[in-house]
Amino acid sequence: MPEQLLTVAQVAELLGTTERFPRRLIAERRIVFVRVGRHVRIPESALSAFVQTNTVQPVTTRRQGYRRAA
Repeated sequence: MPEQLLTVAQVAELLGTTERFPRRLIAERRIVFVRVGRHVRIPESALSAFVQTNTVQPVTTRRQGYRRAA
């Protein structure tokens, strides 16, 4: 089965943003996209890769020497 190509509106919906954000990612070439005629589509794998690349992991170690004021 071919990979699903998402519209800018669908990407915005999945990311919980306005359409302006994915359009800016496309304009700045920060995400992979496909031109279908004059339309722009984003492969699902590109969206997943973008989210994975920009995911920040939480810090799990506790700082040494930190004490709560009593």
